[in-house]
Amino acid sequence: MRYLDRMQPLALVVLRVTLGVVMIAHGSHKVYGHLHEFAGYIGSLGLPAWLGYVSAFTEFIGGILLILGLLTRIAAFAVFVDMMVAIAKVHWKQGLLGAGGYEFPLALLAIAFALIFFGAGAISIDGIRGSGGGGWSRSKSK
Repeated sequence: MRYLDRMQPLALVVLRVTLGVVMIAHGSHKVYGHLHEFAGYIGSLGLPAWLGYVSAFTEFIGGILLILGLLTRIAAFAVFVDMMVAIAKVHWKQGLLGAGGYEFPLALLAIAFALIFFGAGAISIDGIRGSGGGGWSRSKSK
């Protein structure tokens, strides 16, 4: 079992990279070509349209930060909020399973939640900087 404990930094890399790749994939088509349409869609949900821009860039830039392991806790928190809103405003009425259901966004939300509390891990820019995954040094956060 101690061997598995030593593999935790690798597990955090897998979580970060998986969430980052998915978020970049979902954000890139919004950022590159459909940004204004997406903002309009967000406005049609009863939210301010400018939040569509925030959401698209959260997905795209947040995904990049997660892959790098840079400002991981902040990026994971932004993705967590993004997925909460997506579930509440878009996917909830479709139910858990099936087309448009909240099964997939819920899984992404859970990964983001874990990264908020565990941070980036040792195999990351945050780990190299000794910041614990959120951009603040450990000595300042205690």
